Amino acid sequence: MIRHLELGYKAFTRSRKLKQLLDAKQIWFGGNARLKIYGTMNCGSGKRMKPENRVFFTSEAEARSLGYRPCGHCMRAEYQRWKNSQHN
Repeated sequence: MIRHLELGYKAFTRSRKLKQLLDAKQIWFGGNARLKIYGTMNCGSGKRMKPENRVFFTSEAEARSLGYRPCGHCMRAEYQRWKNSQHN
Protein backbone atom coordinates (compact mmCIF):
# COMPACT_ATOMS: atom_id res chain seq x y z
CA MET A 1 0.00 0.00 0.00
CA ILE A 2 1.25 3.44 -0.91
CA ARG A 3 -0.11 6.62 0.70
CA HIS A 4 -0.76 9.51 -1.67
CA LEU A 5 1.03 12.00 0.59
CA GLU A 6 4.20 9.85 0.42
CA LEU A 7 4.34 10.49 -3.34
CA GLY A 8 4.87 14.21 -3.00
CA TYR A 9 1.23 15.29 -3.38
CA LYS A 10 0.68 18.92 -4.37
CA ALA A 11 -2.76 20.54 -4.48
CA PHE A 12 -4.47 20.31 -7.88
CA THR A 13 -1.55 18.52 -9.53
CA ARG A 14 -0.54 14.90 -9.92
CA SER A 15 2.89 14.16 -8.53
CA ARG A 16 5.59 12.97 -10.91
CA LYS A 17 6.15 9.82 -8.85
CA LEU A 18 2.43 8.93 -8.99
CA LYS A 19 2.42 9.42 -12.76
CA GLN A 20 5.48 7.16 -13.10
CA LEU A 21 3.80 4.41 -11.05
CA LEU A 22 0.59 4.68 -13.08
CA ASP A 23 2.44 4.66 -16.40
CA ALA A 24 4.46 1.61 -15.30
CA LYS A 25 1.18 -0.10 -14.29
CA GLN A 26 2.48 -0.58 -10.74
CA ILE A 27 -0.73 0.92 -9.32
CA TRP A 28 -4.08 -0.58 -10.28
CA PHE A 29 -6.45 0.43 -7.50
CA GLY A 30 -6.98 3.40 -5.21
CA GLY A 31 -8.55 3.42 -1.79
CA ASN A 32 -9.69 5.40 1.19
CA ALA A 33 -7.59 4.59 4.26
CA ARG A 34 -10.14 6.01 6.69
CA LEU A 35 -13.13 4.12 5.26
CA LYS A 36 -11.17 0.99 4.21
CA ILE A 37 -12.69 1.00 0.67
CA TYR A 38 -10.82 0.40 -2.60
CA GLY A 39 -11.86 0.93 -6.20
CA THR A 40 -10.74 1.56 -9.75
CA MET A 41 -8.51 4.47 -10.62
CA ASN A 42 -11.27 6.19 -12.61
CA CYS A 43 -13.94 6.07 -9.88
CA GLY A 44 -15.65 9.39 -9.26
CA SER A 45 -15.85 8.71 -5.53
CA GLY A 46 -12.11 8.11 -5.36
CA LYS A 47 -11.32 11.28 -7.25
CA ARG A 48 -13.26 13.35 -4.68
CA MET A 49 -11.57 11.99 -1.55
CA LYS A 50 -9.08 13.96 0.46
CA PRO A 51 -5.44 13.22 -0.49
CA GLU A 52 -4.55 12.49 3.14
CA ASN A 53 -7.00 9.56 3.05
CA ARG A 54 -6.01 8.28 -0.42
CA VAL A 55 -3.91 5.12 -0.78
CA PHE A 56 -2.91 3.02 -3.78
CA PHE A 57 -2.63 -0.73 -4.30
CA THR A 58 -0.77 -2.90 -6.79
CA SER A 59 -3.61 -5.43 -6.87
CA GLU A 60 -7.08 -6.22 -5.64
CA ALA A 61 -5.58 -9.03 -3.55
CA GLU A 62 -3.32 -6.54 -1.76
CA ALA A 63 -6.28 -4.31 -0.90
CA ARG A 64 -8.36 -7.22 0.39
CA SER A 65 -5.47 -8.64 2.42
CA LEU A 66 -5.26 -5.30 4.23
CA GLY A 67 -8.96 -5.41 5.12
CA TYR A 68 -10.36 -3.10 2.43
CA ARG A 69 -13.72 -3.77 0.77
CA PRO A 70 -14.69 -3.07 -2.88
CA CYS A 71 -16.34 0.23 -3.80
CA GLY A 72 -20.09 0.01 -4.30
CA HIS A 73 -19.96 2.55 -7.15
CA CYS A 74 -17.23 1.45 -9.55
CA MET A 75 -17.01 -2.22 -8.52
CA ARG A 76 -20.68 -3.04 -8.08
CA ALA A 77 -20.45 -6.81 -8.74
CA GLU A 78 -17.42 -7.27 -6.47
CA TYR A 79 -19.13 -5.20 -3.78
CA GLN A 80 -22.26 -7.39 -3.95
CA ARG A 81 -20.14 -10.54 -3.60
CA TRP A 82 -18.31 -9.00 -0.63
CA LYS A 83 -21.59 -7.89 0.97
CA ASN A 84 -23.16 -11.34 0.52
CA SER A 85 -20.09 -13.01 2.03
CA GLN A 86 -20.41 -10.83 5.15
CA HIS A 87 -23.87 -12.25 5.90
CA ASN A 88 -22.84 -15.93 5.76
